[in-house]
Parts: sequence; structure tokens; C-alpha cells
Amino acid sequence: MLLIHNTSQVIQLTAEPQRGAELGTLNILPHGAVLIDGEHILAVGEPAELLLAHPEADLLDAGGKAVLPGLVDPHTHLVWAGDRLDEFEMRLQGKSYLEIMSAGGGIAATLQATRAASFEELLAQTRERAHIAFAHGSTTLEAKTGYGLDIETELRQLEVILKLDEEGPLELIPTYLGAHAIPPEFAGNAEGYTDFLCNEALPAVQAWWQEHAPARQLPFVDVFCEEAVFDLAQTRRILLRAQELGFPLKLHADEFANLGGAGLAAELGAISADHLVKTSAEDIHKLAESNTVAVSLPGTPFGLAQSEYTPAREIIAAGGLLALATDLNPGTSWNESMQFIQALACRYLKLTPAEALAASTINAAAALGIAERLGSLTPGKQANLIILKVPDYRMLSYRYGTNLVSTVIKKGVVYPLS
Repeated sequence: MLLIHNTSQVIQLTAEPQRGAELGTLNILPHGAVLIDGEHILAVGEPAELLLAHPEADLLDAGGKAVLPGLVDPHTHLVWAGDRLDEFEMRLQGKSYLEIMSAGGGIAATLQATRAASFEELLAQTRERAHIAFAHGSTTLEAKTGYGLDIETELRQLEVILKLDEEGPLELIPTYLGAHAIPPEFAGNAEGYTDFLCNEALPAVQAWWQEHAPARQLPFVDVFCEEAVFDLAQTRRILLRAQELGFPLKLHADEFANLGGAGLAAELGAISADHLVKTSAEDIHKLAESNTVAVSLPGTPFGLAQSEYTPAREIIAAGGLLALATDLNPGTSWNESMQFIQALACRYLKLTPAEALAASTINAAAALGIAERLGSLTPGKQANLIILKVPDYRMLSYRYGTNLVSTVIKKGVVYPLS
């Protein structure tokens, strides 16, 4: 057993996701203690009482700092090769993201580098990003494919995700995003590529997964529902086919245009709808009436130097489930830190620090369907915690550009950071 003591505050949050005005319920225990037994949290309470009941426990001194759940990042494009520095300069010169995509840049540029990379090269580049995310307090992270757009490379990306999850300590939740863009082989033929995904790619992914990871749930299937990518009808076809094959669903929606993707996600019972910059009041209402989590990615409009962000306060007012994520990717948001995302959310989504933290923990876990086992310091849940370098959790949103995590604990194993 391990007893974490000498804390300034223990941020417990709630066992269940926080909807609407409940967002930001932290259940702070001043100078509390956390008792860990193996991979799970056994108790949270007063240090003297826990020590008296468990005198055999090893002690971990938190140094008078804040202790909180490990952060959860429910939307990343973790696996890719290369970079898009040239594209960054093009945007600074006034080119829009869609203009760059139509000129062969954007996702298509990363596709070429990722297809050319060997498994070992892809693994090494991805591992570096995973380690950075873990060091910044993310103990669980969703990882998408989507930079191959052929069966071979997409399966290689899934293999990288499985390998890194096996290595740990960062836990990876996989998503198949073959519907990330239209590949060059299907240029101008979105319908043909949609047919390929439904008839060939999805069954191939299902068969590969059942052979290589039979004990695990099938990965999520995601679609980029957007102008010049997949329209609403094509998105529906892909998601319904995925659902038919047993895949759980996620959805990119309303990043640049309101096509109705968020409403479709709610209709089909997708675990989350992500981006949601242009989401209409009607679709916000549909999300609020469902269990589909609205995942905001403020790093993306920030990375694109845009002024419009997810209407988070409207989603909260409607009673929706709001989460945050990095959207870690090479084109628009190369950022591994959920700490920085909380800082952005407070400034541009108008969240409070408490709301931003809940959206980065228990609600982010809900956006991956795993809130019953992590996302809060609840007895029985997985022992995923972070100890900060500071005594007040609000520093995560107040300060930015520096790592405020001193220690990460994953499944009860302590990882001190230098």
C-alpha cells in the first residue's frame, strides 16, 4: 500500500461525469491523503485516520502540494511522421487551412511522410510525443490513425498504438480514422472512397483487430465530417457500417462549417462529437439531450490564429457534457500538454479553472467511455494521480508555458519527474 500525505489539497472530483451546471464540482479535501492499494485507490480521507488504519503503508510526501486525478486527453492524432513547418509559414502568409488542403498540403502532406515511414521510425517518433504527454500529466490518451488512408499504413498506425500502450506507462485508447481525408488515389471521388471504407477498409480493420488484440474492445471509428472531406450523408454511411461491424463511434464535427455532424453523433449514440466550433443551437440541444460528450479542442483555433472557439458556455447552459482535448496533430495543434489546453479554455471558452479541470478529467474520461474506472479520485478507480509543483490546482489555468507536474502515478506506480 501507498499513502500520499502532506498535501495542500486533494481534488477528488465526482465519480460520474458532470453535466451542465454541475461542471466544476471538485470536492476538494484540504490537506487530505490518498491511500493506494496496488493499481487502485482504496481510500481518500484525513491522513491521521488513514495512517492509523494502515500503519503498514509506504508513505509518499507530496511536499505540501496539490494532488489531483491524472489528466485524460480524449482526442489526439498521436501517430504520424514528419512535420508541417512549411504549412505553418503559409498560414502566416494568409493562406487558410482549407486552401492549403486543396493545394495538396494539410493531411495529404503528412500522409506521404507517414506512408514512407517504417514501423520502427513511426514508433520512435510517436513514443517521444507520448512521453511528453505523460510528463505533463496525461495518464490516459486517445490516439487516432488517419495519416495512411490505405489499409496497410492505417494498420501500421494501429500496431504502433498497441505497442506503445503495451510499453506504458501512458495508456492509449485507439481510434481508426480512415475517414480523415480523401487520399490521392480517390482524388475527386469521395463517394468511391466512402465505398472503399465501408466495403473493404472497415472489415479489414475488424479482422486485423480480432487477430492482434482479441481481448480488447474494437477501436473507435471516427469520421471528419466537413466541407471538402465527408458530407453528412457519407458520414452517416461510414458510421452506420462501422456500427454494424461492432465498432463504437466518435465524430469530427463543425470545425469549419455546420453540416449537422454533432446532431448525427447524438442520433447514433457516438461517445463524443469533437471540435464543435460552428455547432448550431439546434445541435447543441441535441447533444444536451444525449450522452454524447461535446469535446472542445481550443488548441486548434489557437494554432490556426482564429477568433472563433467552441460555444462552451452555451453547451453548459443547455445541460450538455463538455470535455477538453489537445487535438495533438502536426498541422494545427502540435501540443502534448493538457495543462496548456486548460489555460486556453479559461481564456477563450470562458471556463473557470474548476470547470476546465473537470473537463480534462472525469468528463474527458466519459468522452472515451471509461469514466467508470478513471477520471476521479474515487475509491475503486484506477490509481492515476498527479502531484503538482504548486499548492493550488488553479495554477494549471493561471500559469501556462511551463510544466507544473512534479510526479505522475499510473496504476499505482510512481514516476517522479526530473
